[in-house]
Amino acid sequence: MSALPPRLADPARRPATAPPTTAPDTGCPLTDAFGRQVRYLRLSVTDRCDLRCVYCMAARPVFMPRDQILTIEELARLAGIFMANGVRRIRLTGGEPLVRRGVMTLIERLGAAVGDGRLDELTLTTNGTRLGVHAADLAAAGIRRVNVSLDSLNPDTFHRLTRGGRLDGVLDGLDRAQAAGLHVKINAVALAGVIEREVDGLIRFAHGRGMDLTLIEVMPLGETGHDRRTQFLSLDHLRDDLATRWTLTSLPDRTAGPARYLRVAETGGRLGLITPLSHRFCEHCDRVRVSAAGRLYTCLGHDGAVDLAPALRAGAPDATEALIRQTLRLKPQGHDFAITRDAAHGIGRTMAALGG
Repeated sequence: MSALPPRLADPARRPATAPPTTAPDTGCPLTDAFGRQVRYLRLSVTDRCDLRCVYCMAARPVFMPRDQILTIEELARLAGIFMANGVRRIRLTGGEPLVRRGVMTLIERLGAAVGDGRLDELTLTTNGTRLGVHAADLAAAGIRRVNVSLDSLNPDTFHRLTRGGRLDGVLDGLDRAQAAGLHVKINAVALAGVIEREVDGLIRFAHGRGMDLTLIEVMPLGETGHDRRTQFLSLDHLRDDLATRWTLTSLPDRTAGPARYLRVAETGGRLGLITPLSHRFCEHCDRVRVSAAGRLYTCLGHDGAVDLAPALRAGAPDATEALIRQTLRLKPQGHDFAITRDAAHGIGRTMAALGG
């Protein structure tokens, strides 16, 4: 079994009272040092994407060598280990998951786990460019919900933000997804100078089609060629602005993610706010993330990770599970993101390397 990387094992990154690093007996839930049970896995199937969004990656990104990426079979086996130890929800991410060759095979296998009760839910985050092609198959495989990233309804703005994307293909994907019976939620990154012009139209568009809309603060992840300080807009400020035009009521609703929800009286729809910088939401975090290369990240806002691929590829599920449990004991209490007027404090990994 591989030793923990020095950075993750650094005592300065442990809780004040460092928990033991030996794995407890198997068969009990996956629990971190703060008593939070991990029930939710966000599994990246590729770091590749057919768009180049300005908040997500550089214009000319460097992707992982293909031989480092887990096979579909390895991804399925790894998901099975998490499911056997209490994970009840899996979200497939990227990059763009629907560009991964063979991804429907993985979705069908995990969808079968929903059918037989091993999973409560299998979901997908997508940029929507290939959603139209796959929507019916996704629904047939057991996916019931998809999150679609959509930051603008203006074709020219969309083309600029995605560095070349076509809005009409995404809109067609949304239509086909709803026709297939999928519940769709729109995610929009709150880019300063863009979202102020777009948000009212996005609310009307999403709610007029029975979709939730969730706004997400820019996070300082990776080098994209843009200054995060100029991209960042606090959702507190945006909410105050929205309240001058819309009637907003806080809701107690919670989903598997970190969003706080509002009801928009004029539309009847829900508006979600994800605020990693304005309001930390780590207290009840039950999520971990695994990259397409098999690296386990216990927090989106920390670089520390442990490589599960060697044990997985050696056909050693017990060793893989033990390594997962060891790593969870080092899950930080919260992330360290910060964007101020003077600096943006983030990490080097891009959003596309792991998903949101």
